[in-house]
Amino acid sequence: MPCHPGGRRPIGSTGHDNGKKMSEDILAKIVRMRKADIERLGLNFGIEIPEKRRVGHTEFLGNAGAILEVKRASPSKGDIAPDLDPVALATTYAEAHAQAVSVLTEGNFFKGTLRDLIAVADLMELRRKQGLHTCAVLRKDFLLYEDEIDVAFRCGADAVLLIARILDDEQLVRMAKRAASFDMQAFVEVREKDDFRKLSVVTSALGADAAKTIVAGVNSRDLATFHTDPLIPASVRSKLPAKAVFESGIHTPADADYARSLGFTGILVGEAVAKNPALAKDVVSAFESGRENARGGFWRKFAALWQAQRTNQGPFKVGVVRQAHQPFAEPLHRNRPLVKICGITRVEDGMLAAELGADMLGFVFSTTKRLTTEEFVRSFKERLLRSARNDKSETPILVGVITDPKSPEGKTAIKLAREGVLDAVQLHGIEPTKSLELADDKVPELVEGTNKIGIPYYCAARIGEESDFDKVTALRKNGEPRILLDAKVEGIPGGTGKTIPENLLREKAGDIPLWLAGGITPTNVAELVGKFSPELIDVSSGVEDAPGIKNSEKLKALFAALTSL
Repeated sequence: MPCHPGGRRPIGSTGHDNGKKMSEDILAKIVRMRKADIERLGLNFGIEIPEKRRVGHTEFLGNAGAILEVKRASPSKGDIAPDLDPVALATTYAEAHAQAVSVLTEGNFFKGTLRDLIAVADLMELRRKQGLHTCAVLRKDFLLYEDEIDVAFRCGADAVLLIARILDDEQLVRMAKRAASFDMQAFVEVREKDDFRKLSVVTSALGADAAKTIVAGVNSRDLATFHTDPLIPASVRSKLPAKAVFESGIHTPADADYARSLGFTGILVGEAVAKNPALAKDVVSAFESGRENARGGFWRKFAALWQAQRTNQGPFKVGVVRQAHQPFAEPLHRNRPLVKICGITRVEDGMLAAELGADMLGFVFSTTKRLTTEEFVRSFKERLLRSARNDKSETPILVGVITDPKSPEGKTAIKLAREGVLDAVQLHGIEPTKSLELADDKVPELVEGTNKIGIPYYCAARIGEESDFDKVTALRKNGEPRILLDAKVEGIPGGTGKTIPENLLREKAGDIPLWLAGGITPTNVAELVGKFSPELIDVSSGVEDAPGIKNSEKLKALFAALTSL
């Protein structure tokens, strides 16, 4: 007999601009169609389910690890693995030692069913009795009513997904408490600003039970647009409890390692392993062997800056010293990209750039005319920190640019990054598929498919022709959340004053957040930003009188041009 809805009806998310509302049709349609199905079929969707739970219980994410998904389709990809056998796939996941199996039970867009949930739960019970590795079972769906928790429990789920964005405060709390009453975990997914408030509400409401019941997840995929960005989880990790999951956008072992480097205790992987089950073991292993490290710390720091800029609420404002004690007082202009001023060789140039609002400062550790020294960078940072303390301001991110990690200059930059003098190293034009012996034997190598570097870094690719974008593709597969694109001139590593051909940017760079370097000047910056909307611009020769010698008027003109956008 069909079950019927219980509890209060949820509300949809609000507070978006008109463009965002249009893009919310996907999420709204999923919820609307699901409500109609429940009205017609009941909460069991016309499927016969057990009267009582008949399987044991495994704590969801009791240990750090991977959550792998039984997923036939999605709104963004269409069919992924429409003919999959949920038992066979879950067996593969268990043999790969996944911590949990996520079973999609939404039928209209994901082609899931409660039968899949029951079958996977029964499999885990059989493995439990056989003394084999057992995964917790998550019911992943757009749950709306308290009684759906009962249905999930009876079907054998150990945890349920609760999407904060589609539930009001009271309903979220009631559903989480219902889960706790069954000794289940509530996997609370957050992404929007108000979701974090809801997470705080439900955590407070559960009191002492919260630590055991609540597992937080942040989705790198926007459920309204289904666009994925790996910086979203990085930007909010500090707002989440210790037990937190990086959801979506994990396609390779390197992606899993990136998520681990940010300090997440779990990853949720769907399409990649559902389509290619043989990948499961490598993804699980990469995450479990990874660790939180300085690389992840850099991306968390950068992502916080990026998020502040993205939401137009950051502490940075063009033309003034950035006030750390008034983080929301001076919103940036919406169109202004983040700015890196590179090739700093003089204290006065770096200090002026910081005062004008530079978000990053670059120091070149390569044999060019902009070559700097360890002593200069150390003394400059001390000066910058003194100024920041006096003005109660924040400091820009400091980056060392290297073209050869085995060179004396490259090793110096790596040492400074390891010590925290530099916030990151820019690997400029270095192929991701080549082993890099970074400074000494104590630093793990970077090899294809893994990113075990303990130092903070990001990559820059030199672009001069269409085939150069193959490097960008390789870097993205290697788990890089952002890649700087610089104009390629043979024999010169950077700072050439040349721009990347616009036709290449239009044709090839449209699907990635754009970090753009090469030939940017005060006179063309507004046009470039208008055409390509870069997330970050990297400026060097365009504000110089000579290599490494910045022109104060050009610097001021650059930032003035950005204020006019």
